[in-house]
Amino acid sequence: MKCAVFSTRPDERRYLEQYARDSQIEWVFHSETLHPRTVSLARDCQAICVFVNDQLNASILDQLHAYGVRCIALRCAGFNQVDLSHADRLGIPVVRVPAYSPHAVAEHTFALLLAINRKIHKAYNRVRDSNFALEGLLGFDLHGKTLGIVGTGKIGSCVARIAHGFGMNILLHDPIPSKECEALGRYVALDALLSQSKVVSLHCPLSDSTRHLICTQSLALMPPKAILINTSRGALVDTPAVIQTLKSGHLGALAIDVYEEEADLFFADHSGEVLQDDVFSRLLTFPNVLITGHQAFFTEDALQEIAKVTVANLSSLLAGQPCKNAVGKASLVPTAIGHNGPRHSSQTEL
Repeated sequence: MKCAVFSTRPDERRYLEQYARDSQIEWVFHSETLHPRTVSLARDCQAICVFVNDQLNASILDQLHAYGVRCIALRCAGFNQVDLSHADRLGIPVVRVPAYSPHAVAEHTFALLLAINRKIHKAYNRVRDSNFALEGLLGFDLHGKTLGIVGTGKIGSCVARIAHGFGMNILLHDPIPSKECEALGRYVALDALLSQSKVVSLHCPLSDSTRHLICTQSLALMPPKAILINTSRGALVDTPAVIQTLKSGHLGALAIDVYEEEADLFFADHSGEVLQDDVFSRLLTFPNVLITGHQAFFTEDALQEIAKVTVANLSSLLAGQPCKNAVGKASLVPTAIGHNGPRHSSQTEL
């Protein structure tokens, strides 16, 4: 099976090659993201492998299907970038990596919290300039403060455990409560969580109901000088509304690893360019904003797990077997995918 891999970085290519060594998968690596101008790179491939900022709308899915693509492997947990209903109509199964490393994202969440609270990024730059003054570096103890966790899946649960270790009071919000989290904190309505939390951390998936979950109205509910952290999906936050709340001084600090319009920014070096995104450029002007470029997942452990599960997902589809990590209704390839190795009786060429 030939599989076009989009948005490939050298670090993950190594692991994908390693775990596919004994499989029937032939990788075709591309550093480009998948969008209308690059979809032709998937021509003559039976599968594609994509990441968070690759586009998989109905038009692109139609083109992929016409090229012979019969399955889509996501190297991530979220699938909001895929028009699943259209993929189902085309009979293209979509598989994902549901839990590559919740610890990686949870630990990065607290790295952001500690850095923005204790001004570690500022202190680092000062010390390198031989400036050891403490003015402007005042933070607060996390112990005894209230952390509101929105979304208590695998990552949110890890965040709750870390927060418990810090001695924080924990408020939780999720349509499906976690028994583990119930032992660490208390589930409340979203408005109550926002109004009572010194720190709010977002860990819910992006959907129609959660898009711009943090907006002008929800920001107004937060206590003065509260901290907002987002390591989930950028579109959970209405960025212009956050900017206005930062300008007013009501929001104490913002720490994000994701951004709604990140597709044209993240995972590339733009240091020699003038940024064309005025909203993002405005965020960079605030002294109480800390941004990382979608690196929360970026650990050796996570990359290995992503590669391992991705190869297993594609191998299941290649063998004509249902994949437990499929999303949507199409869980089987209509005709088993052809491959370059020995043929088995259950497989035929497309």
